[in-house]
Amino acid sequence: MFSPDGRWLVYVSDESGRDEVYVRSYAESGQKIPVSTEGGTDPVWSRNGRELFYRNGDSLMAASVTTGTAFTVGKPEKLFDQQMVIEINPGTGSLNYDVSPDGRFVMIIPTGKNHELELVLNWFEELKRRVPSGR
Repeated sequence: MFSPDGRWLVYVSDESGRDEVYVRSYAESGQKIPVSTEGGTDPVWSRNGRELFYRNGDSLMAASVTTGTAFTVGKPEKLFDQQMVIEINPGTGSLNYDVSPDGRFVMIIPTGKNHELELVLNWFEELKRRVPSGR
């Protein structure tokens, strides 16, 4: 996944023997910079590019980062524990959580039940039809 400024690429590699999160420059073939320290998967950039989030088991982790011509990363901290659905579409690389611009998280949490997601388009038109103006 590219950083918001398009200069950095975050990815997961298991070359150490376990999944870890790394960053490297997109434009230059520089060295990889480790982000996770005790395992990590599913990295996501904050919208402002100042944090990287990733999963470590059921823990959601965050590491502060500085981007620009150089990249630095702070010590990762656990934000919270939350069991999440591991893969939405196995083998597609789709993430099971995301971060909104204001820093809130949206994630798929297992409930043990089958649920359907309904997407309602043009809901405002339906509302106007059901509740005419002037009432």
